[in-house]
Amino acid sequence: MPHTAATLVYDIRNSRYLNITGRCTLRCQFCPKHNGSKQVHQYQLDLKRQPSASEVIALLGDTAQFDEYVFCGYGEPTLNLATLLCVAKEIKARGGKVRVNTDGLGNLFHKRNILPELAHCVDSLSISLNADTADNYQMHCRPKLTGSYAAVLEFITLAPRYIASVQVSAINGLSGVNIDACRQIVESAGATFKQRELNIVG
Repeated sequence: MPHTAATLVYDIRNSRYLNITGRCTLRCQFCPKHNGSKQVHQYQLDLKRQPSASEVIALLGDTAQFDEYVFCGYGEPTLNLATLLCVAKEIKARGGKVRVNTDGLGNLFHKRNILPELAHCVDSLSISLNADTADNYQMHCRPKLTGSYAAVLEFITLAPRYIASVQVSAINGLSGVNIDACRQIVESAGATFKQRELNIVG
């Protein structure tokens, strides 16, 4: 794999991860990038600009070698939506599987429902919830956009109507957050709940 200044793809276990933006809609206080590190495993994920679809497509490799391709870096992949959709369609055309890790704020950011666009080329979504109330979300996730907590709840409710596999995670160990309440929110929306543990990445 060519070594470029920016890590656009990186491999964990049997999946290839695609790092397509450094921008984010949240400033989570538990995110390593706000604590001085933009590294996952041995990969440095700092991006100074948003890569084009053609740059990422050139690094996909043989889709048969990977269980799935995961859009996930230290930014929110739906903020570089045009690249995400273009690359995902190419992966699907080559017979690969596509997962998007998201904070669930893509609809709020783009001011429209992006799920129908994702439905054409995304097999599964992993959405980060991380709070059981708007106040806890404000404290831990520090959203940049007004109405973010209501927006992520709506996205979690809508997502299973468009995407076959929707998993929603919350971190166990965040001060004041009731992990069981998070689980109830997720399961009542028809999605699968995943409990993560604080300070464990990747």
